[in-house]
Amino acid sequence: MNLTDKNIDGGKAFDWGRVSKDYAKFRDIYPQEFYDRIINRGLCVQGQKVLDLGTGTGVLPRNLYRYGAKWTGTDISENQIEMARELSKGMDIDYDVRSAENTNFPDGTFDVITACQCFWYFNHAQIMPQLFRMLKPNGRILILYMAWLPFEDKTAQASENLVLKYNPGWSGAGETMHPVHIPGCYYEKFDPDFHEEFPLKVHFTRESWNGRMKACRGVGASLSEKETAAWEREHRQLLARTAPMEFDILHYGALAALKKRIS
Repeated sequence: MNLTDKNIDGGKAFDWGRVSKDYAKFRDIYPQEFYDRIINRGLCVQGQKVLDLGTGTGVLPRNLYRYGAKWTGTDISENQIEMARELSKGMDIDYDVRSAENTNFPDGTFDVITACQCFWYFNHAQIMPQLFRMLKPNGRILILYMAWLPFEDKTAQASENLVLKYNPGWSGAGETMHPVHIPGCYYEKFDPDFHEEFPLKVHFTRESWNGRMKACRGVGASLSEKETAAWEREHRQLLARTAPMEFDILHYGALAALKKRIS
């Protein structure tokens, strides 16, 4: 399903379903510290029901499943949900194909609603009242994000520059460490609970870093097959010249939680 947003990549269409296999293989990369910071806040744990919006290939539910929460994941892409179900075999995780705006569970169903790497895609004025309604009293929205830091990591910057060569309008470039942006409409019904930002080193091989970059919005999700193949050839050559066989890429993680306000 092609998605367009004039505020993202200059309105260039993208479809995560085109990179589902690469996404499943190369984007399950969050370090344990990332998950520890969620669990240590008492979120997504035993006794809680959690809805993961924009679940993709189910990375968050699958990796946090062992902590005992009951997970439901939704995503607008049928291909992504198909891959999530395949990777979640043996786990009691429910998945459904639907957009965040069309997610409609009964009032007070969930203790936590998560959105990892997808919050900015939502129509917030439309979705915010729905999230409020579906959460239990004192329920939380938990927004999660991780990105490489191109101005502090030469390998990341070189790869990013190559994406921009093939896709100049890609707006995913130039990340710096900063808090998750919360649109103002959420403060009508939610109170800030916490936010934190922290550096992370993520380990890659040349193969896995190439795959991770290929599965980003600026490459496999939006370029043609011919363009993607040309980008990949050049990227592999770049890594062969400039990167060791294994290396760390400097990232940062960001978490922000909103607490449902009780009238």
